[in-house]
Amino acid sequence: MTQIGPEMVPVNADVFNLFIAGALGMLLGLEREWSNKAAGIRTFTLTSLVGVAAATLGEAVLLALGGLLVLGQGLLLGARGLVYDARGEDTNDDYGLALTTSTSLLVAYVVGILVGMEFVLVGVVIAITSSFLLVLRRELHQFAHRLSHSEVRGAAEFAIIAFVVYPLLPTGTFGPWNAIDPQLIWTLVIAVSGIGFANYAIMQRYGGRGMLITGFFGGLVNSTAVIGEIANRAKANGGILTLAVATVLVADAAMAVRNLVIVIAFVPQSALSVGLPLGLIAVGGVGLTVYERNWGGDIELDLESPFSSRNALTFGALFLTVLVATAAAQEMFGTAGFLVTSFFSGLLSSGTTTATAVSLTSTGQITPATAAQGVLAGTLASIMVKIWLAAGINRNLLVPVTIRSALLSALGLAGVLVVQFV
Repeated sequence: MTQIGPEMVPVNADVFNLFIAGALGMLLGLEREWSNKAAGIRTFTLTSLVGVAAATLGEAVLLALGGLLVLGQGLLLGARGLVYDARGEDTNDDYGLALTTSTSLLVAYVVGILVGMEFVLVGVVIAITSSFLLVLRRELHQFAHRLSHSEVRGAAEFAIIAFVVYPLLPTGTFGPWNAIDPQLIWTLVIAVSGIGFANYAIMQRYGGRGMLITGFFGGLVNSTAVIGEIANRAKANGGILTLAVATVLVADAAMAVRNLVIVIAFVPQSALSVGLPLGLIAVGGVGLTVYERNWGGDIELDLESPFSSRNALTFGALFLTVLVATAAAQEMFGTAGFLVTSFFSGLLSSGTTTATAVSLTSTGQITPATAAQGVLAGTLASIMVKIWLAAGINRNLLVPVTIRSALLSALGLAGVLVVQFV
């Protein structure tokens, strides 16, 4: 039997690239053809083939001529759309869609050039992504039209801090006790902001349909907001007191899950030490909620914009302050100083405490085991401070929230004992 392999049937690389470019052009033109646009499969395929041929030959003149050809096609499509629009005629290829088609032709041409220049993977990714955007055109338009101005602004600001500010920050550690790592600090700011951003979107989609969804996802965004909102509602309507207590428990469970995710992502060495205590707090919060058995009613949380640069900078400044103070306490008083500082900072924000512990571990200031203890101290402090927050708004919540918060704290401490002695 004759073995057939690449060595038996050689294929010229340039010819192979022609086939790839043609296939990608067909992929881009498929949706345009299906939508009955002026340019379809044949036009897009030929455009990609022109691009790959020009790039393979390496002639600047051919590349320029190909670019002019695509530009001319775009102008013709745009002019055609303007004419139909001016006449008020019903057409599937109006001015806006003509712009999309002409831009897609340019993408097909560039994809052909990339393949011809041996950037095959880049060309494939661009072609597939562009085709995906074309197919989801209607869904993307509907999604964009549903967004509010604050949500669009929040998305833009989040993109700036994630993709513009971060690369500009210096690397390495400096400052007091070498505790400051700018890129690590900003990464944690992005991570916490991203969690809030994602869960704000989930809240917008599913919020208000039930206490569990609202309380849990609201707790991931801002557990303090959950406590304040539900306490006010329970004050105005005494019939939802049990529901209010259950929501506090779910918010605490969500907070524990968020802190655990941050630790696992940035300090996986502490996962075992912190996993059981935080896991018990999360399971305990959900379990006590299930035990209450009163899930009736809906809660609408008045959450603000999904992201704002002011909130991110405020968190970053608070984080930096707590970080330096905690590093100083660790340097002067050892582990005890770190734990005390973590507890008091947890009264303000357990997220800040968790981020501080992660940062100090990454810079070698503390061990992963000590970081786990600090995270737990901050989490327990955050659970206990919610007693004061809830009771300050509605005194009827003092006893039930105190009892259940004490149970959650006891579960967390039991987890610590198990980790240390088993």
